[in-house]
Amino acid sequence: MVKKIKINRALFDRADKDTSKYKAKPGLTEAVIREISAQKREPKWMREKRLLAFELFQKTPLPKWGPNLSNLNLDEIIYYVRPGTEEKTSWEEVPEEIKKTFDRLGLPEAEKQALAGVGAQYDSDVVYHNLQKTLRDQGVIFENMDIAVQKYPDMVKKHFMTNCVPISDHKFAMLHGAVWSGGTFIYVPKGVKVELPLQAYFRMNAESGGQFEHTLIIVDEGADVQYIEGCSAPRYSKNSIHAGCVEIFVGENAKMRYYSIENWSKNTYNLNTKRALVEKNGTVEWISGNLGSGVTMLYPCSILRGEGAKSDSLGIAYAGEGQVQDVGAKAIHLAPKTSSIIVSKSISASGGRSVYRGLVKITKNATDAKTSVTCDGLMMDKTSSCATIPEMDVYNDQVEAVHEARVGKIGEDEIFYLMSRGLSEERAIGLVVAGFIEPIVKSLPLEYALELNRLIEMEMEGSVV
Repeated sequence: MVKKIKINRALFDRADKDTSKYKAKPGLTEAVIREISAQKREPKWMREKRLLAFELFQKTPLPKWGPNLSNLNLDEIIYYVRPGTEEKTSWEEVPEEIKKTFDRLGLPEAEKQALAGVGAQYDSDVVYHNLQKTLRDQGVIFENMDIAVQKYPDMVKKHFMTNCVPISDHKFAMLHGAVWSGGTFIYVPKGVKVELPLQAYFRMNAESGGQFEHTLIIVDEGADVQYIEGCSAPRYSKNSIHAGCVEIFVGENAKMRYYSIENWSKNTYNLNTKRALVEKNGTVEWISGNLGSGVTMLYPCSILRGEGAKSDSLGIAYAGEGQVQDVGAKAIHLAPKTSSIIVSKSISASGGRSVYRGLVKITKNATDAKTSVTCDGLMMDKTSSCATIPEMDVYNDQVEAVHEARVGKIGEDEIFYLMSRGLSEERAIGLVVAGFIEPIVKSLPLEYALELNRLIEMEMEGSVV
């Protein structure tokens, strides 16, 4: 049963004040919400949705399960940080300071590779966006989410935080609904196959900043698309928060593959929400890499509501010193002959903690459903920890459900054998880890597989067996 909450309608009817002298400062108030909406020249319905989300957020306590969030002071966060530039379609027009940041991250080089379109967000706003003309001619839309609200209001209003991730879903979905800014909007028309991936890169650069990008992807009947998301932030002495939201709508016989490599700094709380609604014979694939952030809570969810709908989730998480990676996946089977596969790999080193937290729910209507869950945890030393917290709720006898979980320390015999063959200890450990994460890495495009391997190798420097 959904709890009814009394809403203060006066918030919605009050006229916006002059916000031209607004300056970014910590803390979240109604004035900040209205400033964000005014800056973006949003329609009334979006402003009202923001204000409703803010009111729900204020009434909802922090979650009492999962990692400890007591060190996250939400009053110290700056919720809207403008980069001081408008969106560009030419890389040369991007301001030099911002361009240098993305140059170091390799964004221009990535665009030269096999990509159909690229977007880049710096703090709260998108600074660059581009899409191949051949795809535009086929009706494909790849836009900054702020622009999409203006250009495609009916489509956005129908899908934005309604039945996929409603604004009442949980504390940080409410926060996101109140202060979201930037992100990506994709629409792929019926029958269109986008052969090359679309990519977006999100950079959180401000100290004590928050990034709340919204990704809305609609894959129409029989369409096919791949989307790659990369995230990073520099490390400061104060905490930051990332609470983005991804909503994916997969139509009948459509296919969506979503790649994500999140490498936030260790002072970042990564509290992201990702969910897909999948129709008849549709397919969604999640391929995720999570490392870097001090605390992560992330559980991509697939709601299989059409007969024959499918979901595949592959994830790798790395928890180093001072890190908690609380990640997993969810699959909700609502229709017959639906299927889901979840494979989760985690590595803990130097005292880090990794947790697999997942849910598979098979309803009484989901006859002949199939699910397989495999979660493996690898501990690199005696001070690190891994845990698996799977949940399977099955309300139907005519299903196939398999679960396997393994948690263990890196094999000393394997290391000894490799070293006896002339390898250094560091190289031997690297080979063992490479074999452990191979199922995830081989599912990524080549350049991203290489980058993920490089990032994990960098994180593991100094780990002990």
